[in-house]
Amino acid sequence: MRYFDTHAHIGLIYDDPIEQLLACQQAKQYGVQKIVSICNSLIDFFQVYENLKTSEHVYHAAGVSPSEVASPGKDWRARLDEALKMARVIAVGEIGLDYFHRYGDKDSQIELFIDQLDIAARHDLPVIIHNREAGKDVLDVLRDRLPPAGGVLHCYSENAEYAMRALDLNLYFSFAGNLTYRNAKNLHETVRVLPLDRILVESEAPFMVPSKYRGKRNKPEFLPATVDDLAMLLDLPIEEVAEATYQNACRLFRVSGE
Repeated sequence: MRYFDTHAHIGLIYDDPIEQLLACQQAKQYGVQKIVSICNSLIDFFQVYENLKTSEHVYHAAGVSPSEVASPGKDWRARLDEALKMARVIAVGEIGLDYFHRYGDKDSQIELFIDQLDIAARHDLPVIIHNREAGKDVLDVLRDRLPPAGGVLHCYSENAEYAMRALDLNLYFSFAGNLTYRNAKNLHETVRVLPLDRILVESEAPFMVPSKYRGKRNKPEFLPATVDDLAMLLDLPIEEVAEATYQNACRLFRVSGE
């Protein structure tokens, strides 16, 4: 079986560049054939990108997360444009809204979000969307500004009703290790109403470790445990779900499925 980890904070798992490389290589031994490396800031992006430049199975997203709204960096738009032209950079992200942590004010977060959606549209790239307690505003903005290349609601945390409304848009829904938690009833209900061709999986490493590995720091190599539970919830063979989510990710990010 093969897996596609659509969201891993490689730079937060390990600080050391060699350990970052080893973590990505070790994931392949567990069937994780492709990984999207995520950073919250452009400073972190350029550093991690340099560290992983020899890992051809690792793809990258570049963007400014809502956590950085107060200080996105000098000339951040030009720097983002530069990043999006680099090899194996396949998405803008993670971007979005986070009202739980109250980064800056809502208007500033929405402005940063819209700016990057427009940049993604100009580069014809999909977006990786962060949403924490901002579901209504996220959906309102996306209805108006989602790029033609679409995007993914990463580490999905809303309910099934919200997902059905979001299905009207060119969006995928990505589930992390919290799908394996017994009390995650809203996620269990959601995956059952979604079409399989709109579902992705992610490690969200080093966070959201699957229940099987509770107590450990999450790594991309733990991703198969999330797929196991997803298959059980869908009452489908694990092989079918692993391949479907792999191909879905290849389709969204426009990389080879071979």
